[in-house]
Amino acid sequence: MPERRAGAFFGRRVGKPLKPSQQAALTRHLPGLRLDPQTPPPVRAAALFPRPVERIQLEIGTGGGEHLLACAAADPGAGFIGVEPFVAAFAKGVQALGEAGLTNVRLYDDDAVPLLDWLPPGQIAEVDLLYPDPWPKRRHWKRRFVNPDNLDRICRLLVPGGLFRFASDLPSYVDWTLATVEAHGVLAWTAETADDWRRPWPGWPGTRYEAKALAAGRRPTYLTFRLPAQDDRPAQDDRKDRAEGGRPGGTTR
Repeated sequence: MPERRAGAFFGRRVGKPLKPSQQAALTRHLPGLRLDPQTPPPVRAAALFPRPVERIQLEIGTGGGEHLLACAAADPGAGFIGVEPFVAAFAKGVQALGEAGLTNVRLYDDDAVPLLDWLPPGQIAEVDLLYPDPWPKRRHWKRRFVNPDNLDRICRLLVPGGLFRFASDLPSYVDWTLATVEAHGVLAWTAETADDWRRPWPGWPGTRYEAKALAAGRRPTYLTFRLPAQDDRPAQDDRKDRAEGGRPGGTTR
């Protein structure tokens, strides 16, 4: 496992010791699954998979792999890249992936930034950021993953019309994301009604963390942003709040 990168956007990496079955899964499966940004970058992201793929989806914050593996099983013609720095969750995902026998998944077990910089531009159909470390204290907000530099990275990777999706149960982070994306000025928020951010995305299988949030009475929010074609990008003055249902979040930025 690599050391934590200086300035990484996550907190701890290590929790409880791995179970023997998880350690065995890492030893057996990880060498053929893990991407290495220290190697020369690929010209084509599709070459990272053993079989041709029609589209590629990148998921940051895979946890135990519940969402990633469900998507990969449901869409075998697509390629999926999962990023999870927390060792125990990552090991759980590797074990589940090995048991599922899916070949259209690749993994990375560190901060996503080096991977985003390594992947070739304009070849990712969707980037999902799922329940990132919230850094709820104001003095820590600068460590939140959603910032102008990382939005630049995401936009560089997306195909025209590609999606950036964000899920969180922390209202202040939802507000932060909306404000940061709006100020960045490239991605367009796709919501038309309140249900577009209150309801999970179609085919959403949920995650273990999300289940805990719901059990604790916290309501997740699901935001979708689209990278327009170059000649179809909205002007800053054209942006408006979605009147029906107000805006998600609701705390002071």
